[in-house]
Amino acid sequence: MKFMYKLGLIFVLTSLLFVSCDPQEDDVPDIGNAPDETQVDFSITQDIEDEFNYIFENTSSVTGVASWDLAGSRKVGEKVTQKFPLPGEHEITMTLVTEGGSTSVTKVLKTEETDYAFLESEEMTLLSGGVDALEGKTWVLDSLAAGHIGVGPAESDGLEWWAAAALEKQSVGVLYDDNMTFKLVGFDFIYENHGESYVKSFQKDDPAYTNQEEREGDWKVDYTPGSASWSLEETEDGDWYLTLTSSEGPVFPIFDVGAVGNRYKVLTLEENKLELVATGGDGNAWHLQFIPQGYVKPQVEYAVNVTETGNTNEYSVGIKDVVIPEGINISKVIVDFGNGTVLETTDYSQPLTETYMRAAPYAVTVFVVATNETLTSATTIVVEQNHPDYEPFLLNEMVVYNDFSEIMTFPVVGQDCSVTVVNNPERIYPNKSAMVAMYSKTDQPWANAYMELPAGYRFDLRNLSIFKIKVYGEAGQEILLKLENTDLGGNAWTTGVELRYIIQNSNTWEMAEFNFAGAAAADGTPDVTNSDYNNGYYNVVRIMCNPGIGEGTYQFYFDELAGPHVEGIKSARL
Repeated sequence: MKFMYKLGLIFVLTSLLFVSCDPQEDDVPDIGNAPDETQVDFSITQDIEDEFNYIFENTSSVTGVASWDLAGSRKVGEKVTQKFPLPGEHEITMTLVTEGGSTSVTKVLKTEETDYAFLESEEMTLLSGGVDALEGKTWVLDSLAAGHIGVGPAESDGLEWWAAAALEKQSVGVLYDDNMTFKLVGFDFIYENHGESYVKSFQKDDPAYTNQEEREGDWKVDYTPGSASWSLEETEDGDWYLTLTSSEGPVFPIFDVGAVGNRYKVLTLEENKLELVATGGDGNAWHLQFIPQGYVKPQVEYAVNVTETGNTNEYSVGIKDVVIPEGINISKVIVDFGNGTVLETTDYSQPLTETYMRAAPYAVTVFVVATNETLTSATTIVVEQNHPDYEPFLLNEMVVYNDFSEIMTFPVVGQDCSVTVVNNPERIYPNKSAMVAMYSKTDQPWANAYMELPAGYRFDLRNLSIFKIKVYGEAGQEILLKLENTDLGGNAWTTGVELRYIIQNSNTWEMAEFNFAGAAAADGTPDVTNSDYNNGYYNVVRIMCNPGIGEGTYQFYFDELAGPHVEGIKSARL
């Protein structure tokens, strides 16, 4: 009875498409003479070694390039093959392209047998759950694994240039709650995105996408996926490829990278892991890794162990209380000590040591590289005193923090506003640099561009208390520059100190200067340069345009943010 049940199920499956490549006809060069309909033909031959594989060969009497539509699978070549594991009537079209034009001929291939062995093969079952899984198998991005999204050069595995850390894209608000289901019944591909998808910038202008919004360099779009199908093919060299097909709009496995031909090479296909790589719309290799929905991976358990060795400012960092599930190994432990030193060991029982020279809190990151994933933990080491060999480095002069082209000692980012590096709108004195920053806010009264010093570093206002910035905007715009201490979290404003500058002339560069000598803090301290706030306290600069105004859009350009030198930081002099 079980066999008869499967047999009944199999015959309701629709035709399976196996795609080798997806060239467009306008990609094919024009050669030869213009064809006549009577001169264009092709043959269909059943493979003697595999009755479900068919050979299609151009037999035209004129010279040209043959492109094929094999029931939805597109290929190019004089002789191509296609597998049809299910019964049905399959429409085959060959188009012969020459210098004078192109002519197409269509035939219908009728097949009557079912390749049960292939449909019940390990690969088909691993991807879709097999013939017994009526609802298919649902996959999600493996968001806790390093490299669940990645990019690299063409023909690579897509991890060389960038591999997303665990939950790195969580803040974009989409991706991690999406899922995709592969059904063997009908070969349906069902993509659930809750009405929103995440796409690459070169994909965002697809007509099917609306309400595009930039998030972390890529784009959130509104999109309702249509019906789609999937196919799986093994090539002659033993590689497997997954192809997605839809006539109702874009189709992709959760993240749209513009995969050429909607075709993905299968790097790994296991019960609990699906790893794909595709050539994206930018020509690069894009890597995606998935796990079954609801699956909880076995995970190495450990605790970070930080100890003082007894030597001056020397600390050891390792892991303890290690529990390793069966079948998993730890290949190495990497420690980023937060001061530029990164060490690693293949013996996870051995700690790594580092000597700190400068007093500061250091953000330490521990990476445990296991067989199935890389685990990340963070801790902080607070060094109370400078090392006896440390020589303080403090210049009694102003330095440039960021000029958005050659000098980027500290990054400047936006909070409730956009801060983008753009071409200089007018390269005139006093600012002829090529690239500048543009600030833009909409309906956000306190949107700000901010520059935060690394942990352990603070501004020294004892000898120099002037900050400068070149601005370009509309006459009358108010530019605020504020210093804060982020150690206070949401109450940072209570001890902040701010000064304001009014842009004098429209659409020209001018130097805005903010001298905090005599400036009072928000808590009433009359002169921050003559108080406990003058050294070792402020660590962030905030820049606002028309602060407090919450309606409308306001923007201006700025460049060469500069101020007092920060002890211990090598920077460019002003």
